[in-house]
Amino acid sequence: MNSELKESITIIDNQLSKRYIALDPGGYFIIYLDREAGTIGAKHYTNIINEKGLAVDPETGKVIPTKAKVERTANTVYTGRTAKELCIKILEETKPPLITMLDHAAYLGREFLRAEIAIIEGKEYIQD
Repeated sequence: MNSELKESITIIDNQLSKRYIALDPGGYFIIYLDREAGTIGAKHYTNIINEKGLAVDPETGKVIPTKAKVERTANTVYTGRTAKELCIKILEETKPPLITMLDHAAYLGREFLRAEIAIIEGKEYIQD
């Protein structure tokens, strides 16, 4: 890919990452790589969305900060070798569904693919 096109794509992605995103009442995922095992992991956490649209820990009632480290126990941990494998496990096989919003499903698909590319290319992965 030429550098001009790559820079243009990066600018678009960075701008879109700053948009407002409504939180999924079904919960959220923390995505990580296990390079030793060659897998992508996705930890699912439940939450409640309060009247201000903020995610709240169902156990403590406290708002879950977006920039600070939070000690919570995942409800479920999913692993897969590919983005497709994880999407099938989470979006097709899990009943009742954990994802209640289509934009959340699209986001996870994009992130799982980015994680898969990072594992293949040996690059760092930081969840957007």
